[in-house]
Amino acid sequence: MTIPTVRLGEVADVNWGDTSVTKSSYVERGYTAYSATGPDGFLPYADYDREAIILSAIGARCGKTWFADGKWSCIKNTIRFWSTDGRLDNRYLYWTTNNEDFFPKRGAAQPFITIGDARKVKIPLPPLDEQRRIATILDKADALRCRRKRALGLLDGLAYSIFLEMFGDPAVNSRKYRLKTFGEISEKMSDGPFGSNLKSAHYVGSGVRVIRLQNIGAGKFIDDDKAYISEDHFKALAKHECLPGDVLVGTLGDPNLRACLQPKWLPVAINKADCVQIRPNRDGALPEYVVALMNQPAVERLAQGLMLGQTRTRISMGRLRELSVPIAPIEEQARFVAVLEKFSSVAKTAQNSCKRIESALSALQHRAFSGELE
Repeated sequence: MTIPTVRLGEVADVNWGDTSVTKSSYVERGYTAYSATGPDGFLPYADYDREAIILSAIGARCGKTWFADGKWSCIKNTIRFWSTDGRLDNRYLYWTTNNEDFFPKRGAAQPFITIGDARKVKIPLPPLDEQRRIATILDKADALRCRRKRALGLLDGLAYSIFLEMFGDPAVNSRKYRLKTFGEISEKMSDGPFGSNLKSAHYVGSGVRVIRLQNIGAGKFIDDDKAYISEDHFKALAKHECLPGDVLVGTLGDPNLRACLQPKWLPVAINKADCVQIRPNRDGALPEYVVALMNQPAVERLAQGLMLGQTRTRISMGRLRELSVPIAPIEEQARFVAVLEKFSSVAKTAQNSCKRIESALSALQHRAFSGELE
C-alpha cells in the first residue's frame, strides 16, 4: 500500500519563533522558552498554550525537534509548527520530524533551515488511526528510554555521594586529612597552548585529538564534539601531550571547576587553553580520587577566592596549583577506587541498555514511516 505524502505547509501552521527575543530576556522562573538548543530557560510570559513541535533552525543542533505542550514560548532561530488539518495528529507529526536529517539544511560551517524549505518538506500521511497507533508505540519506547536515562543519571551521581560518605566534606575536613596543594600531588600539571600556537584554523579532519572545554564533564569525558590537529603540528606542541588516566580539568564554564579522566580508548591527545592536565603522583594521589575530589562543590567554593573575571570567571593553572585540599591516605583512596569500579560495571551495563533502546527506537521509527510497523 502506497502512503500518500503532503507538504508540511499544506497541513500545518509553520512559522518562526519570536525573532525579537533572545536569551538575555530570560528570567529565573516563568514559562518554558525554547531556543535553537531546546528548552533552556524561562520567560515571564507564554506566547502559546497548545501542542506544537519546535525545530532548531540553526547551529549545532540544527534539525532537532522537541514536542511542546502547555504554556510555552520559542525565541529566535527556531521554527514552530502544529497540525491545522484534521487528518494529521500532532504526536505523529512530532515523530515524523524527529530526525535531524529530516529537514533540508543550507550552509556548511553554520547549517541552517529556511522557513520556505520547512514548509515544502513532504511528510507521509497514513490514516489518522494508523498515525495514532504509530505515535503510541513510539511514545512507549521513548518513555522506556527516558526511564533508563534517568537511572543512568542517578548512577553518574554515585561517585559524588560515595566520596562524601567515605571522606566527608573537603571544606570541613572533619577526618583531619593532611592538606596538600594540587601542585604537590602532581607529577605533571600543564595548561594547553595559548594564542596562535593552537587555534581553530589548525583543526583538521583527523589526527591527534584536541581536548576542549566542551569535552570535560563532571566525572565524564564527553565525546560529542571532536577536533583534531595534524601529527606534524602536534610534534611542535608535544609537551602538552595528554595520556589515558590523566585528570582533565575544565577551569572555565559551568561549573568553573570540573574534572574527568582521559579514557583508555584515547591513547594520546592535546589539551587546549583552560583545560588543565593533572598527572597525579600515584604514591600520593590516585587519578580517580583527584577527579572525585575536584568535582565536589566544596572544592569549587574553596577556589572562589582564586578565580578571576567578571562576566566569565576562571582559575588559572598557577592558582589551581596552589589550592590546598585534604588528601586521604593512599590506602583509603584505593578502597574508594575499588568501590567505584564495582559501580562502573553497573553503569556500563546501563549505558549499553540505553544504546540498545536508542537503536530499537530508531529502527521502530524507520519501520513506522516505511509502512512496516506491525
